[in-house]
Amino acid sequence: QVQLTESGGGLVQPEGSLRLSCAASGSIFSIYAMGWYRQAPGKERELVATITSGGSTTYADSVKGRFTISRDNAKNTVYLQMNSLKPEDTAVYYCNERDVRDRTTLRTFNYWGQGTQVTVSS
Repeated sequence: QVQLTESGGGLVQPEGSLRLSCAASGSIFSIYAMGWYRQAPGKERELVATITSGGSTTYADSVKGRFTISRDNAKNTVYLQMNSLKPEDTAVYYCNERDVRDRTTLRTFNYWGQGTQVTVSS
């Protein structure tokens, strides 16, 4: 079993910055892709950014140039640096880890974090 622990959300003023972290713990051999999704009230969950084990990144058009995703494979942790935040970035942000290979069985699983609230408001 794998647990994802998210941190770093909160209230920030427009044009401010926040850094989200998501640490995976448990029986982990490897993690292929790590990413962040978000869901605003009344809207569907949407992709924000992903990063593969090889370092390839994908960003939603709405966050390109403002958000940066990174990962520390030794710590099984993914980060999302969010700069120049806008009110429309307000949402619950969810960590996602795809193709997590179990250390014992070598089977792969997908996991979601519990979500962390990001509110951008003056």
